[in-house]
Amino acid sequence: MAFMVEGFDLDSFVAATLAEDLGVRGDITSAAVIPEEARFDGVMASRGAITIAGLPIAAAFFRALDPYATIDVLAGEGERVAAGSVLMRIAGSARALLTAERSALNTVQHLSGVATLTRAYADGILGTGATLLDTRKTLPGLRRLEKYATRMGGAENHRMGLWDAAMIKDNHVAVAGGVDEAVRRALAAGIDEVIVEVDRVDQIEPALAAGATRLLLDNMPPPVLRGAVTLVGGRVPTEASGGVTLETIRAIAETGVTYVSVGRLTQSAPAADIGLDLALT
Repeated sequence: MAFMVEGFDLDSFVAATLAEDLGVRGDITSAAVIPEEARFDGVMASRGAITIAGLPIAAAFFRALDPYATIDVLAGEGERVAAGSVLMRIAGSARALLTAERSALNTVQHLSGVATLTRAYADGILGTGATLLDTRKTLPGLRRLEKYATRMGGAENHRMGLWDAAMIKDNHVAVAGGVDEAVRRALAAGIDEVIVEVDRVDQIEPALAAGATRLLLDNMPPPVLRGAVTLVGGRVPTEASGGVTLETIRAIAETGVTYVSVGRLTQSAPAADIGLDLALT
């Protein structure tokens, strides 16, 4: 089955990434030292316990440079694998595989890193009833892929961009002249979902009275969050955000919030340790 992510053009991504790496001269190392007819078999494997994301994209890099390569993807997207697991076997032109190697690994290491960190956060709130969300803290140009990776790790996507929900923050309120006016303008513009960020409990009732459809409870410690959730009383969904770590997320989720959003999922995820070993046949 073809790799599909809404709004993401795989062919264009592969072409642009390879063009960046190859420049105008191409892979001068492989061209100089690898005979044109040389063949290689390769094994891509995890060197740590990880959650997989991006293997079909990695395969697309190899196929782009060697359409006749034999590629067996051996792990599923979103699958947890142990250290030493074989993720992919490839065989084909040595020059092509070596040229595509870095682009393929960069992508699958980054996306699997995001998925692995996300899975740790998702595991941290199991049984609480809260839903884990990502944020817009993504690398420019990689948002669709990074948000795909968080889904593979067990999160749901927050806003994909500035266009799919209104989020009224303190600066919006200041410029608009108040939370009432900011929310009124958003609703008058025909926006269905209007999220209002509050960092004090006394801001909750004014935001709800103005017509907020969701409250983002920003940087509130668990005791304050619990009181805020009680005050909201289920009238709208609530989202806890700000400074959430693996050490604090469970206590935050146990306050009864609907969502917990974590920017670290995409902003701070370390690359997964995945290697590609090629052996001359």
